[in-house]
Amino acid sequence: MATILQSDLLVNFLYPMLFVFVLVFAVLEKTQIFGEKKTQSNAVMALFVSLIFVGFVFPKILVVNLVQFMAVGLFVVFMILVLWGFVSGNKDLSVADGKSRKIHKLFAVLVFGSIIFALLWFTGFGEGILAGLSKVFSGLFSSDWSGAFWTNFVFIAIVLVVIFVVTGFNPFKKKTNMWIKLK
Repeated sequence: MATILQSDLLVNFLYPMLFVFVLVFAVLEKTQIFGEKKTQSNAVMALFVSLIFVGFVFPKILVVNLVQFMAVGLFVVFMILVLWGFVSGNKDLSVADGKSRKIHKLFAVLVFGSIIFALLWFTGFGEGILAGLSKVFSGLFSSDWSGAFWTNFVFIAIVLVVIFVVTGFNPFKKKTNMWIKLK
């Protein structure tokens, strides 16, 4: 069911005309081709250009498709900025807060990974990727040898984690080589 915002009159005439009008008006205001404080002249010229533009079929179809793509792209950028704001907690886009403490890179990977996952899921490309991954993982987990292998792998991983926790080993700590001394 189409809404009034999806009617042919709005989609094929008004939206492209408004887009071109605003774009041409902004360019004329910024470049000041007709001079300073000539807002009415810029508006009339932008209106004429946008009305002429709507009269041609191919550029209008191009702009309609471009606006749809741009709306999705702007939404994706907005969601990235919202998630980054949750992670960083800053008003700006830096990864350091007032104490110059860096945010863990894992959070940034999670933010961008979630955006990529959402895009793949919404566009439908994820089904093909999941089908390929299921073929790969079915070979890893459904074979004759896989049961014993994964049991041993998990056991060794648990033992290593316990050893690292008990000894205080931190792989992310800055390492220094005590054997080489440079003067």
